[in-house]
Amino acid sequence: MYSVQTTQTAAQADSQGQGQVKKTPLELNCQGTPLPGIPKHPTFAAQRQWLLEQMALAFRCFARKDYTDGMAGHISNPLAVHFGLLKASDMILVDYSGVPVGGNMSRPANAAGFLIHSAVHKARPDVTVAAHTHSPHGMAWSAFGRPVEMLTQDAAYLYGDAQAVYKDFGGVVLNEEEGRRVAAALGPRGKAMIMQNHGLLTVGSTVEEACFLMTLLERACQVQLLAEAAAANGLPKILIAEESARYTFDNSSDAETLYWEGQPDLQYEEYMAKGEHKG
Repeated sequence: MYSVQTTQTAAQADSQGQGQVKKTPLELNCQGTPLPGIPKHPTFAAQRQWLLEQMALAFRCFARKDYTDGMAGHISNPLAVHFGLLKASDMILVDYSGVPVGGNMSRPANAAGFLIHSAVHKARPDVTVAAHTHSPHGMAWSAFGRPVEMLTQDAAYLYGDAQAVYKDFGGVVLNEEEGRRVAAALGPRGKAMIMQNHGLLTVGSTVEEACFLMTLLERACQVQLLAEAAAANGLPKILIAEESARYTFDNSSDAETLYWEGQPDLQYEEYMAKGEHKG
């Protein structure tokens, strides 16, 4: 049974611990022995194979959550293959000139996906994975051209400049300039973006981070739409205080914590795939 401290805020309790060894956000989120850090593999080939398998699981997660929409949406997938069928061997390796140079060469890559991803990776060397979906609540909220508000603890994972809005929708992204504008709108610290009249984009240093942030942002859009409907009927919205939102972000949105936030969904997909995703 846990005791609950009610006489001070978490931020105040944290400040009183000055002089002690500062814990990482992942350590703070673990009661007991902390979870290990992000896996590292002994060779580049092993690291790359693990990454491809995690990507296949992320696609299957997106399929189960109904983020599929014809040929739209991408991580690094062949065009016109259902997310729920993707395997590690289906992924396409494309160079910065746009030429497929490895992986599944039987189908073309997604042109819009390449232009967005290549621009993001050029602008943000810290980004290993970028994901884009046309999820239903994300598309609905994107019509307002506004960020999600700090309505919930989950939304606070995207506090401040971690969340961006791209307002310059010019149709399907089929030219390099549009891709560069998308990357510029994301900014140097952005983790997630509302693409006005389009959908959602998330990035991360791991597949798990980008995948989890996509599910979090889609749910935040859904909550925002529900809250707006209630507010339209006279119920006032109450936003999380700046200090609390910042504190939540600082202790929840580092790479290690977001890797583990994404693990449960991918663990479930691995169980359901019965190894098929590795093919």
